[in-house]
Amino acid sequence: MSRPFSPRPYPSPATFTRVNGKIRAREVRVIDVDKKQLGVLPLPEAINLARSKGVDLVEIAPNATPPVCRLVDFGKYRYEQAKQEKESKKHQHANKVKEIQLSPNIDPHDFGVKLQHAINFLCEEMKVKVTLRFRGREMAHKEFGFQQVNKFVEDLTTFAHPDAPPKLIGKGINVMLSPLPRNKRAKNPKQPEGGAEAAEAADRERTNSNGAARNGHAKGKTDSGTGAEQGASEAFSNAPFATLEVKAGK
Repeated sequence: MSRPFSPRPYPSPATFTRVNGKIRAREVRVIDVDKKQLGVLPLPEAINLARSKGVDLVEIAPNATPPVCRLVDFGKYRYEQAKQEKESKKHQHANKVKEIQLSPNIDPHDFGVKLQHAINFLCEEMKVKVTLRFRGREMAHKEFGFQQVNKFVEDLTTFAHPDAPPKLIGKGINVMLSPLPRNKRAKNPKQPEGGAEAAEAADRERTNSNGAARNGHAKGKTDSGTGAEQGASEAFSNAPFATLEVKAGK
């Protein structure tokens, strides 16, 4: 028999925060609203102190002996925690890895295309994993594979550096490339001069020209409407019965 409702997900211990009556310790070390330590107090006394100040008693260090609690508005506390997590995630750099596959007898044009793809990835702060696979009898001439990989790495010396020399693992050669710092890395040859700033300037110029065109079109419509009104008034004034006085009948 299926349950009518799905079970309520319980919060993980890492994210669960005890507040006020949910705190289980008998005594807690209390920190005031001004972040001053008030010492160890019994839990009921700490809760009453928080209520008298119009705030909550929030447990911030449950593993301490005794647990450390803080007098703070719980909503404000959660906002501060979320803000700190967001700031920490900004500074954390998630290394993304892109894979480039080669072959011992790769065509020079294909080699250049894959090289440009690797440059694009490296200029976007991504790591590049170069993989070369041997098929069938190609394993008898491994030196050709190492030549292709070494040439690929040498062409990228101005953009990246290998974490380790190329190694033969199984039926392939692998090497990981990490991007150089921006101040030491060459510019992407396929990127237009000025980069994003030039694109933004072009967009602003295009927007201004479109606005001027719309204003000129609206002004033309207004001028044409004014001319039509003047023509209509002149035509009415030139009518033969325009000056005729109509007298009311007796």
